[in-house]
Amino acid sequence: MTDKAEAKAKMGDKVDVEQTSVVDEVAKEAHTNWHSLDTEECVRILKCGAEHVQSGLSEEEAAVRLERYGPNKLMEKVKETLCQKIWKQVSNVLVAILVTIAVVSAARAIAEEFQDSPDSTTILTSWIQVGLITLVITVNTAIGIYQEGSAEKAAEALKGMLSADARVIRGGEEKMVPAEDVVPGDIVILGLGDKIPADLRLLSVSNLACEEAALTGEAVPIDKFTEKIPAPEGMDDSQVAIGDRKNMTFSATLVAQGSAVGLVIATGDFTQIGTINKMVNATEKKKTAVLEQIDKVSIILAVLISMATLATFLVARFASNQVWFEAVSTALVCCVAMVPEGLEAIVTLTYAWAVKNMAEKNAIIRALPAVETLGSVTCICSDKTGTLTQNIMSLTAFVTSNARYKFDVDSTDRVPGNFVRDNSYLKERAVLDFSKKAGSQVKEDADQPAESSEIVVETDNSDPYPFPNGSSPDIPFIVNALSCGVLCSKCVLGEGGGREGALGNPTELSILRAAYFSGIDIDKQKENAPIVAEVPFSSEYKFMATVHDTGLPNDELLCYVKGAPDRMVDLCKYQAKGGVVAETEEIDPEYWQEQISILSSHGLRVLALCQATLPKSEVPTDGDLGQEFVNGRAEKKWLTLVGLCAIMDPPRPECVDAIKEAHSAGVRVAMITGDHKDTATAIGHMLGIVDEKYSGAVTGPEMDKMNEDQLKEAVLKYNVFARASPANKIQIVTALQAQKQICSMTGDGVNDAPALKAADMGVAMGKEGTDVAREASEMILADDNFATIVVAVREGRVVWDNLRKVLLVNTPINNAQGMSVLFGLAIGLEQSPLSPIQVLYSNLICAITLGFVTAIEPAEKGIMKLPPRRIGKRLIGRYLLLRILLGTFTLTFLVVGSCFWLLSYNTATPSKAAEMYIYDPKCEAGCHYNLTYNGPGKICQTSEDKDWDAIPASAGGVIEYCLADLRAIAFNVLDFGAIAITLSARFAYNSSISPRIFKGNKYCWYSVFIVAVLQVFITYVPGVNDIIFLMSRDGMDGTQWGITFLFMFIVFFVMETEKALRRHLKYKGADTDDAEFDDAFDDTEVETKKKVSMPASFKLFRKTSSKKKSE
Repeated sequence: MTDKAEAKAKMGDKVDVEQTSVVDEVAKEAHTNWHSLDTEECVRILKCGAEHVQSGLSEEEAAVRLERYGPNKLMEKVKETLCQKIWKQVSNVLVAILVTIAVVSAARAIAEEFQDSPDSTTILTSWIQVGLITLVITVNTAIGIYQEGSAEKAAEALKGMLSADARVIRGGEEKMVPAEDVVPGDIVILGLGDKIPADLRLLSVSNLACEEAALTGEAVPIDKFTEKIPAPEGMDDSQVAIGDRKNMTFSATLVAQGSAVGLVIATGDFTQIGTINKMVNATEKKKTAVLEQIDKVSIILAVLISMATLATFLVARFASNQVWFEAVSTALVCCVAMVPEGLEAIVTLTYAWAVKNMAEKNAIIRALPAVETLGSVTCICSDKTGTLTQNIMSLTAFVTSNARYKFDVDSTDRVPGNFVRDNSYLKERAVLDFSKKAGSQVKEDADQPAESSEIVVETDNSDPYPFPNGSSPDIPFIVNALSCGVLCSKCVLGEGGGREGALGNPTELSILRAAYFSGIDIDKQKENAPIVAEVPFSSEYKFMATVHDTGLPNDELLCYVKGAPDRMVDLCKYQAKGGVVAETEEIDPEYWQEQISILSSHGLRVLALCQATLPKSEVPTDGDLGQEFVNGRAEKKWLTLVGLCAIMDPPRPECVDAIKEAHSAGVRVAMITGDHKDTATAIGHMLGIVDEKYSGAVTGPEMDKMNEDQLKEAVLKYNVFARASPANKIQIVTALQAQKQICSMTGDGVNDAPALKAADMGVAMGKEGTDVAREASEMILADDNFATIVVAVREGRVVWDNLRKVLLVNTPINNAQGMSVLFGLAIGLEQSPLSPIQVLYSNLICAITLGFVTAIEPAEKGIMKLPPRRIGKRLIGRYLLLRILLGTFTLTFLVVGSCFWLLSYNTATPSKAAEMYIYDPKCEAGCHYNLTYNGPGKICQTSEDKDWDAIPASAGGVIEYCLADLRAIAFNVLDFGAIAITLSARFAYNSSISPRIFKGNKYCWYSVFIVAVLQVFITYVPGVNDIIFLMSRDGMDGTQWGITFLFMFIVFFVMETEKALRRHLKYKGADTDDAEFDDAFDDTEVETKKKVSMPASFKLFRKTSSKKKSE
């Protein structure tokens, strides 16, 4: 190497080292615990000056930083080229065998063209064989590439969430710049509705709240402030959850209210959403068990095919005395016959059919092999809100000082009759009564409106003021009782009182919705009581207050306050008697605290509605009021408590039945929610998730304190996980997989992406979910309904059963083709009973038609009464292998036997002429070359070839059938026998000798009809039968068809007899389902966990000093 080259190499190494060093520095800087620092320290770390907040970066400094930190965009994963995708599809042993056969066939065609007297039939059939093999490989490759195309969209969805522009301060001036040009150190100005362009440390805020549900899972906007956040006792700064870093905002989240100024502390892949992008790109694709088993089966088949091909070659060359090239061609016929070239296509079609069925039932599968995973799921971890519940917060009860009013949440009529006084409704604390039928209350409540528009109540006429028990209140009462909920709110109802177009907090909207469906004109009510001042809601003090000018005398204003009931009771001096606001009495705090406890025990959210009148002089009108306006008054108790609103997101009635079905199928259902423990437990009991075995719940903070062993124990002990964060979902998935469970996990936010990737089956929400969650999942629920998951699990089990049926149909047919060639030659035939084109045709037509029949079979009865498929269970077990071998040898025996049956009709004395007539390749098209064929029953005389010996007249023999006739009957026995195997295989255990054979799958008889018609067409159409398929030009006679249908019946009878024997063995207790472990057929250990590269911000920390979770 020259000195110059050495110097250049050293310079290149130096540059690489410097670039690596810069990246490390940037990464270290990005992972600084910014939330734990004050703003001055943050500015200093980013090497900005004292006046930086006012002036921002200069354009020159911004350019330098852009060079250092790179553009503010997410890293793109290197995509596979088309050539790489094609190679990935064709790089397997079966395709290699097919390619070899195609090359040899092409070589044979080319060699034949150079012969002195080339045989045009040999040339044509060889090129047809090459074309068919090429077509098979091309179709399989195209299907594989098409199905994998959707898997590359996850990173694109993340990039679509990023902001396009940003408002920054550069050189002392505000300006809009492309978001890609934002760099650490930039000062960013945020306003209502802005999409945040990078991760920011807030410098100043004005009533700022950000919508971070997609990133943190928080359902409501997060209030922000600027003070530094110290870590709680026992934790370090890095352990503070993303959602608790309230002095920061994060890239791709939204400003829900207020405004702010922030300092950019991370951009691109170093933001929180950037770490998710890295995780998505780093996730390794893992084949499902079926595809891995298909690969293993392919290798085994390749070995067996090679052995059979070699055996066929040796028999053809040395037993049948074929010349070398002819012996090779015969051996390749056996090889082509046994290669299951249609297997991958039919497996893909099986998946595709299941995907189509599930899509019609609102389960959208993103990756076809994921269908198979569903069949082995042992635990479904589901979100509560919107999945197990209706995702519509509804006011179910209104409690006054002496009564309880039940509201019909299912009514669509706008009448006050939707409220009915029912003093027995929710009057006692909830008790988890496990003797009560799971979900009965949900079902009763759901079914009642359909039977009657009236709500039935117990007779109770005590204290009938203001309305007796069982009656409905009038509109004036409802208007006054709910005025606080209607007027102390800035929410907007959706069209027709529904969710579409609704704006605001779902809990507040539930009160507006109840008022709307009671016949109240909400817009008019708000118009008549304009807001003068307000105290905005804050999670810090948990209430909201508004002051209204309703035209009260004496210059007074009306103040409404609604909020957490336990805090409101302490602020109330009076209570509205019976809910009538015009009549008040001294408050009974014990009564209200008891009612709050009762309602909360039922999993209800409770809001207290209060009001009071105030002189105008006490209400400032210059901007928002502070919390002290409500809880800092001289008179501590000054409000009147009107009533309690009991609100809940009702469970979906259909989920109760779905959970029962899952339990009967041996599938556990776990509920993961951000709700409080008691609420979650109550909802779980209503759904049947909480029962005697799983009677408790565990919270996210409790899980964070557990070590690995405790966590593994917890995920098997509890079905309800409350106050859970997206990070807890990863904990649950990892622990379940460590316990050898196959788990499904639902999620809807960006921060759920790691858990969805880590789960064996990630399930995203179609309505409420983010694009990132959807792209990180294997399945999407179009209706966000848990019941759809159970439907998908059922379909997954059907797919497994059908794949076994596909193998039972395709494998014996392929094997019988090859074995017929081998055994036919071995026991006396001089030529292969099947031509190469016949073999290729049978492979394709049987796979595409008959194989498809079993691929789309509907579920057999009782499929959801069986336990989940055992981990490590292989497609081919002991009994399926026995069935395949039985079908193979039965069909082989009958195909070869049909040829010898025909030969038994040839009574001519054996001679060279007779043998040549029957077996010479030039006779394959009906002896129309150098032989004279005088029809069945006539002696064939030689014409030109003087080497042939004439058949002695004294022999008195006749030659009924030649090679072309043998190939015709062998071809038809094979394919009609395949129909018999298919009809039997439609039912794994139940007999096919039943009327059920004509039901359930119309495509079965379409396929049978197509195969039968094509067989007749090929057998009788000249040019097709003799030139392409090398059969007799005259088709088949009655004897041949009689043999064909007799053998078809024998195949069907043998397969049905085997099923009857297996049913008897199962009745006696034998493991005919291959459910038990078998060393010879099953994997001893199966890796269930997907390999996911977890970014630092998703690491799970433990408070225990002895152990920390290893990432």
